[in-house]
Amino acid sequence: MTDKRKVRKAVFPVAGLGTRFLPATKAVPKEMLTVVDKPVIQYVVDEALEAGIEHLIFVTGRSKAVIEDYFDIQVELDQTLRERNKKAEIELLEAMLPKAGTTSFTRQQAPLGLGHAVWCARDLVGNEPFALLLPDMIMKGEKGCLKGMVELYEHSGGNVVAVEECAPEQAHKYGIVGVGDRVGDGFKITRMVEKPAAGTAPSNFFINGRYILQPEIFPILERQERGAGNEIQLTDGMVRLSGAQPFAAYHFRGETFDCGAKDGFILANVAFALERADIRPTVEEPLKALLQALK
Repeated sequence: MTDKRKVRKAVFPVAGLGTRFLPATKAVPKEMLTVVDKPVIQYVVDEALEAGIEHLIFVTGRSKAVIEDYFDIQVELDQTLRERNKKAEIELLEAMLPKAGTTSFTRQQAPLGLGHAVWCARDLVGNEPFALLLPDMIMKGEKGCLKGMVELYEHSGGNVVAVEECAPEQAHKYGIVGVGDRVGDGFKITRMVEKPAAGTAPSNFFINGRYILQPEIFPILERQERGAGNEIQLTDGMVRLSGAQPFAAYHFRGETFDCGAKDGFILANVAFALERADIRPTVEEPLKALLQALK
């Protein structure tokens, strides 16, 4: 099967508790922590929209209602900005606001893993291919990661995952793929292994948190037994799906920041701040001074 129906929908699993960022995430969802002046989730949504996604599907949990509020109009704020003639701020908020009817929200009522979160979106996705973007991971590159994946999908059909290279000795920390024949700006995947034992990895290409999947993954996840961490693992489901459908890998060559970890979050703030013409002049020299003080 090499289904090439257009990828119109994207799933964002945002139900995680964010325990690595306590105490902040006791009251603020980790996806709403800001990198410079935008929430992490906004960067991920922007990547999806750049790739042509038309319908944004959020799998949420308790205490995540603020994400739904963020992607809606705040009447009091809008009215105040208009009364004060804050045109730049109004235009900024309007540009970030999804069109009416293009966002959906569903609950993952128990923390049963990524595979379960994806399964919770089954009725909203329906019988069509969809993108899956992990909201902790934000990418920076000349081309959006998902946009490149969609372009590869148009060649390969089937399923596509984004990969990056790691040091071979670090491969045991990641989900690793085997490398097959080249296709488009990527390659066919020969196998997938979640955190292989040291020295046994089929390559040093690891899955970085972006996927295009066919809807046949849903009945697999529905029957999937719990795996590592007593959770329903997406990788286990993809391995089963790969027995019936092809998988290709898109080699992303930009930078990825894991904003679910403190070091990745800090580095993302620095990297994106230095890209801003309105911020770099005031932070570049202090940052250099801080680095110099470490020597």
